[in-house]
Amino acid sequence: MPRKARDERLDTRTARFKLPVQREPHWRTIQEGRAIGYRRVGSGRAGTWIARHYDSSLRRRQYEALGTADDFLNADGASTLTFAQAQEKAAVWFRDVERRGGRTVEPITVEEALDAYVADYLARGGKAERDTRAAINAHILPQLGQRRVADLTYVTLRDWHRKLATVPARLRSTTTQANTRTAETEDAKRARRATANRVLTVLKAAFSLAYREGRVPSDDAWRRVKPFPNVEAARVRYLTDSEAIRLVKFCSADFRQLVTAALLTGCRYGELSSLRAADFDPDAGVLHIRKTKAGRPRAVPLSDEAIRFFTSTVADKSATATMLTRGEAATWGRSWQFRPLREACAAAKIIPAISFHVLRHTFASRLAMKRVPMSVIAAALGNSEAICAKHYAHLAPGYVSDTIREAAGDLGIVEPQVAVPLRHRAVSE
Repeated sequence: MPRKARDERLDTRTARFKLPVQREPHWRTIQEGRAIGYRRVGSGRAGTWIARHYDSSLRRRQYEALGTADDFLNADGASTLTFAQAQEKAAVWFRDVERRGGRTVEPITVEEALDAYVADYLARGGKAERDTRAAINAHILPQLGQRRVADLTYVTLRDWHRKLATVPARLRSTTTQANTRTAETEDAKRARRATANRVLTVLKAAFSLAYREGRVPSDDAWRRVKPFPNVEAARVRYLTDSEAIRLVKFCSADFRQLVTAALLTGCRYGELSSLRAADFDPDAGVLHIRKTKAGRPRAVPLSDEAIRFFTSTVADKSATATMLTRGEAATWGRSWQFRPLREACAAAKIIPAISFHVLRHTFASRLAMKRVPMSVIAAALGNSEAICAKHYAHLAPGYVSDTIREAAGDLGIVEPQVAVPLRHRAVSE
C-alpha cells in the first residue's frame, strides 16, 4: 500500500473546521493530474470528499464523490471517511479511470525509475553519465533496486540515507573491492554525509520524474527525507609554492608535463588529456579548452611561464597531435592519473596525498592570494563568480572588506573627520 499524502489542513476534523465554508473544495494534489478535495457548504454540516482526475492529453477533468468526511461521526471506511480512507477510495477510482482510458501503468521498481531518469538526463544534455551510473550502482541498487517505489516509506528512505553516511568510503580500484577506508576524522565524516546527500539528490530526481509521469501515486515518502545540513563547506586544500615545486620534481617525465600544465592553467585532468597542439595560441597567449565539463569552450589566459612551457611542449608537433602524451604517443586515459600522483606525493612527502583536482585549487588559490578579482578567476576556471568566491574569497587579503569599501562609498550622513582622536592612555596606579 503506497503512503498516504499528508496535509495539515485536512488531516483532522479540528483543522478542517478552521477552513472557510465555500463551494469550491480545498484541494490537495496527490499526484500530477490527481487530487483530493474537501468541501463544506454549511457551518453545521459535515464536509464531503471529492476526487478530481485531469487528463492532460484530452484537457478534461472528471470528478467523483467519495463520501462524507468524519467531521461529526466516526469513520466507517464506507460512507464516512477519514482523509486517509478518502485517498484509498480515490486511488481505486483513479485506476478505474486510467483503465477505461487505456493508460494503466504497471507498478515501477526503483531500478526502472533510475533507468528512466538516466535516459531523461542524457536526453536533456547531461554530461556526467558515468559518475551518475556509478553512484546508482554502488549506493542505490544494492539496497533498494528491486523494491517498488510506491512501497517505500519515509522511514525506509530516511534510514537508508543515514546508513549511507556511515559506510566507509569506496577505494578506487579496477577490481571489485570491499570498502575499507573508514571515516574517522570530522572532515571525513562530513565528506561521507555530503556524498549521501548527492546520492539522495539522484534518487529524489528519479522518483520525481516517475511521479510526474504518473507512474507513482504519491511523492510524500521521499519528499520528507531531508539532506544533512552544513556538509558542503569543505576546506579547500591547495599546495604552497614549495610543495608544488617539490611535487613536479618527483613526477615521471610524461606525468610532470601533465602536472605542470594543471598548476599553470587550473584545467581539469579531462580537459588537459584531450588537448591538441593547435589549442595553444602563442600569439594571443591563451590555451583554448574545447572539451569542458560544462560543455562550454573557454580560453585560459597564460602567464609568461605558462607560455614558455606550452611553446616547448608543442614544438615539432602537428596541429592535430595530442599535446600531453603518456610515453611516446599514448593518450592519457580516464583515471590514469591516480597512481602516478599518489607515488609522486609519497616521494615529495606531501601528506596526505592530494587528488589531481587540488592542482586546480592551487592555481586559483595563488591568484586569489595575489588579489586577482574573482570574476577573472571564474573566467579562467570556467566557473561562476559565486562558486569561486565561495571557495577562494577567504584567501584574498582583505577581499571582502576591500570590496565593500570600494563599492559602498560614502552615504553622506557623517561629516568628514578633521581632528584625530587621541587614544586612551592606561591609568597607572
